[in-house]
Amino acid sequence: MKSISLFVDRKSFIHEVDPITKLIYILFALFIPIILPSFTISFVCLGFSLLLLIAAKVIRKTVPVFGFVLFVLITVVIIQGLFKPENETVLFQIGQVAMYKEGLLYALTITLRVTNIVSSFMILVLTTKPSDLVETLVRKGMSPRIGYVIVSVFQIIPEMMSSMETIMDAQRARGMETEGSLLIRIKAFVPLLGPVILGALINTKERAMALEVRGFNSRAPKTYLMEEKTYAYSGIVRLVMLLLVVGATAWRIFA
Repeated sequence: MKSISLFVDRKSFIHEVDPITKLIYILFALFIPIILPSFTISFVCLGFSLLLLIAAKVIRKTVPVFGFVLFVLITVVIIQGLFKPENETVLFQIGQVAMYKEGLLYALTITLRVTNIVSSFMILVLTTKPSDLVETLVRKGMSPRIGYVIVSVFQIIPEMMSSMETIMDAQRARGMETEGSLLIRIKAFVPLLGPVILGALINTKERAMALEVRGFNSRAPKTYLMEEKTYAYSGIVRLVMLLLVVGATAWRIFA
């Protein structure tokens, strides 16, 4: 079955780290630049996240995501550089349009923080299977119903896309035109909706019945088919992150 997961199967120590530690790293990467609002700290955090992506051998997969994020952030740089109320120092000028130093530095800081958060999320989604993430969260106390909803989202959409491709192939075999101008594609697409939606509803009903038969709503303690994924150094990694957060907080208060 196709999956919409961004998970990339590689052999690296980042892939071996358990999902909970990766979730904690996201919070770590989020709060450190907030506790120490420095351009340098944001730059260091971003650099560290990029190094982890390189170590996980998934850096190429991040290029389209970073391309989209940076495209959006360019508008922030332009707006802040031109119109931030605190702008005073003109950095350069093109005709009547002046770009100010204060707004540009503020926008670059925002850009670094957002890019750093995106990088930490990419570490999680590119190196963790969704099923492992959901199962770990359920083991930690999340409702199995919510876990089922999350996993279903990753399965139902690929199922519908597969059904559409099957029906399209059947229509082509019967001589129906499905490619060409926009009007032809629309005419071929509309008849797909009925069978695809009805098929999805039938699959949902059958899945609900299968879960009910297997005791999904039972109040008995749940057991798991797979062993819980653990990482030998998770405790050390979490402790280091905790100490860094405490140290950053103390530095912010007393320095």
